[in-house]
Amino acid sequence: MENELTLKRFIEVRRELGHTQAEFAKLLGVSNTTADIERGRTKLSGRVVSELLRQFQINPLWLFGESEQKHLQTSNISVIPKVVTVDSSDNDNMVLVNAKAAAGYPQNIQDTSWYEQLPAFDLPIPEFRNATYRGFQVEGDSMLPNLKPGDWVLARACEHIDNVSSNKMYVVVLEDAVLVKKIERRPNSNNVTLVSLNENYPPYEIKPFQIQEMWEVNSKITFGVDATTEKGLLRQLQESMDELKSQFKHVKKVD
Repeated sequence: MENELTLKRFIEVRRELGHTQAEFAKLLGVSNTTADIERGRTKLSGRVVSELLRQFQINPLWLFGESEQKHLQTSNISVIPKVVTVDSSDNDNMVLVNAKAAAGYPQNIQDTSWYEQLPAFDLPIPEFRNATYRGFQVEGDSMLPNLKPGDWVLARACEHIDNVSSNKMYVVVLEDAVLVKKIERRPNSNNVTLVSLNENYPPYEIKPFQIQEMWEVNSKITFGVDATTEKGLLRQLQESMDELKSQFKHVKKVD
């Protein structure tokens, strides 16, 4: 029988991830349910321990009470694309994930046939060569003023979370959502902080293993560009300049 601390930590991992005993069993390759493991009736197999490490970066030493470090270093966490699509010439192409498709993206992230239903194109611009890119449609206003709802971002695949830059934006694919955020790594924390540009949305922390894929935003496509605001600003600027000139002339006359 496993010691009580190991069982407690195994249950803690499942609950933290938000899985039922049946869901967790399926993920770990255990038949039916993890109830027998959690009650101490069934020994934790090497396969289960290795799956906990592979999928969720759970440190085996922590699990067995020999370490206080719960997760292994984030550099071991890969966030590269699960599927890369190619065109008829076997070159990478750029899949476009609209807001509706994004809702199903995390669940279909490894389903090649799902990607085939999405539009894809090749962008013959040097900046988009020699890397894997994907297009994502922006939903919501959390990244205003830089990104409006309905805008598209074109983003380059990242390999590791450790390579993030605090002055760039990223498409972050979680287990149940696709988000566009800035990413911050805080000192002495294994967690990742997701930051919105719109200050109405507070930053929040997630665990690195919750990230399935990450894409660095390279450029954006925006529609419905309205020139009236710019004209208005130019007119206001011109009027302000004229007013300053007239005031300057008045000052000179008074002198």
